[in-house]
Amino acid sequence: MDYRRRYVRDLLASAPGEQVEAFGWVKTRRDSKAVSFVQLSDGSCFKDLQVVIDEGVLDEETLKQLTTGACVGFVGDLVQSPGEGQTVELKATSCTVFGPADASYPMQKKGATLEFLREIAHLRVRGNTFGAVMRVRHRAAWKVHDFFQSRGFKWIHTPIITASDCEGAGAMFAVSTNLEAHGDKYVLKNNDPAADFFGKPSYLTVSGQLNVETQCMGLTNVYTFGPTFRAENSNSARHLAEFWMIEPEMAFCDIVGDMNLAEEFVREIIADCLENCADDLAFFNQRIEPELLKTLHHVVDSEFERMTYTEAVRLLENSGENFEFPTAWGSDLQSEHERWLTETKVGRPVILTDYPKEIKAFYMRQNEDGKTVRAMDVLVPRIGELIGGSQREERLDVLEARIKELGLPLEAYWWYLDLRRYGSAPHSGFGLGFERLVMYLTGMKNIRDVIPFARTPGHAEF
Repeated sequence: MDYRRRYVRDLLASAPGEQVEAFGWVKTRRDSKAVSFVQLSDGSCFKDLQVVIDEGVLDEETLKQLTTGACVGFVGDLVQSPGEGQTVELKATSCTVFGPADASYPMQKKGATLEFLREIAHLRVRGNTFGAVMRVRHRAAWKVHDFFQSRGFKWIHTPIITASDCEGAGAMFAVSTNLEAHGDKYVLKNNDPAADFFGKPSYLTVSGQLNVETQCMGLTNVYTFGPTFRAENSNSARHLAEFWMIEPEMAFCDIVGDMNLAEEFVREIIADCLENCADDLAFFNQRIEPELLKTLHHVVDSEFERMTYTEAVRLLENSGENFEFPTAWGSDLQSEHERWLTETKVGRPVILTDYPKEIKAFYMRQNEDGKTVRAMDVLVPRIGELIGGSQREERLDVLEARIKELGLPLEAYWWYLDLRRYGSAPHSGFGLGFERLVMYLTGMKNIRDVIPFARTPGHAEF
């Protein structure tokens, strides 16, 4: 056995007439008179390989172990298949059972709810739904790197542990060696933060943006793609405590260039998955989201509409719609507002710009009106906001004043301010939660179902 062997995807694309090996896990087995049929999957593609076992080919003990969940290897002849949905099948001549699975195996043929499958996240990838999710996730992640590499961006590995709060929101996980367990409680070993491992309070990062900004000031175009953390006590279908973020940053780039890159990014990632994950997306279109393929093709084929936040609020106020959340200038738009703009009013993706500075982060460049900042959000049909970004504030005095205005500790950002003190340059970037993108690509409704192991309040299993 070798990793360079032919996988199920390769065998299904092969011509009949040769002896081959096939390894994988039994999805189902059915028996009819004098023959047994096994559906074999190795996760390399959505389709299974049908294995035909004639009576007498395998001994009774081996045949008995070919149950759902068993890990097996077959040797046999690849022959033309008379059945529908497949051109070839494997006519077995021998079988090795590597790992049997008894009747307690929880991924039986009968249907299981997504809620139940979250409880067995270590096994759920063997089923159709989560095998397809992880293949799409893999392809999208690969394409993220290909997209930026093809444009000359450098991949930066930003730190997981930080002393800076990028968003200024305070929802951060503390990292400390200054705690010890006493029964069912944690207590501080020392009240002095200087006695802790890093000599100061430290946290899991909420974003790599501030760090990656430093790198664009010497490398021009960079991006980071890695795990980030938010200690928000939210159990919604759209939030995780641990998730992956894609964050490009570009020197000598204004808000228009930022919007152009974001639009190219969304369209190219979706187009690539439509081409390379066709069977998986067809499954999601059939079983999860009936409008999925239509929506994805529409995004790829459409130019994104661009309007200001102020224009959007005016449209919402004059819409005549009875929204759950009222709209008013100065308030954040809700998902229902974003979906109305993209689905009902415009009928395609929308990029909103120039938000009120009070609802945006300290690092966004202030406009001349003193009320708005050069922020931009990419909104798409079906879920609303997909990307958030901005032109960054490159003026030292304006940035310092904004940090003070928000009550943030100026000293914590000394190195960030140095970027404006020594050779400051106009620059822009955006952030995209990767799981939100995978939700959009698959139509899955809960963010816990597009990551291998979800981290949410009260749950860190596996």
